[in-house]
Amino acid sequence: MFTHEEIRTLNELEMSIYNYILRNKEKVAYMKIRELADGAHVSTTTVLRFCKKVGCEGYSEFKLKLKQYLNSEQVKQPDLDISAMADFFQRAEAAGFQSALDQAVHLLEESTIIIFVGTGSSGVLGKYGARYFNNVGWFSLSIDDPFTPIFRGVNERTVAIALSVSGETEQTMELANQLKSRGCALISITNSSNCSLAQMSDCNISYYIPSFRVQEHFDITSQIPVMFTLEVLGRRLMGRRPT
Repeated sequence: MFTHEEIRTLNELEMSIYNYILRNKEKVAYMKIRELADGAHVSTTTVLRFCKKVGCEGYSEFKLKLKQYLNSEQVKQPDLDISAMADFFQRAEAAGFQSALDQAVHLLEESTIIIFVGTGSSGVLGKYGARYFNNVGWFSLSIDDPFTPIFRGVNERTVAIALSVSGETEQTMELANQLKSRGCALISITNSSNCSLAQMSDCNISYYIPSFRVQEHFDITSQIPVMFTLEVLGRRLMGRRPT
């Protein structure tokens, strides 16, 4: 529905419109511009700017394209929005996403040690990523304890991969900052490029899917794009050796 290149141009307020639309596609198709603005907690001016960034001259054209998209969907989506996953995998084939993967692989193939950092569910995926990379011949380890002391000295051949949905998790940011300050290249995998972790990284891979929270405390945003990204990176490294 939206291209990877279009989504990368969205700022924080416009991303809130994007997320709201993906959660409420059927309703948004018949909303007035003021109703969408109120639902996403933004101004109508921000909605119009969003429309232009996704290739529409105005809100009316955007609603028309949205209705056409909905009409093209033949299967009602279950609770895990398959259309959001389909959109991601379509964007993953686009030049922008592939370019970010290429940049990450270039950094990784210069490394001798790969360190995954993350907390919560991202920490679990960090362990998975480290195991996967070890399986393809690249020495990797994971850190999910924010109080783990970071090694002393500079190691320019260490690459850190920081995982965070929001890109604002304090503990992950602190670990990533410590590693970067010791000369490690930093790759981040986040839901959006408009976050602090992405901005401090040497390379950011962002996947842009709707964010979901339970009771405002528990993040249940799908981690399928993260696992896919880790496996693609691992497979691209397979057979290569650090110099």
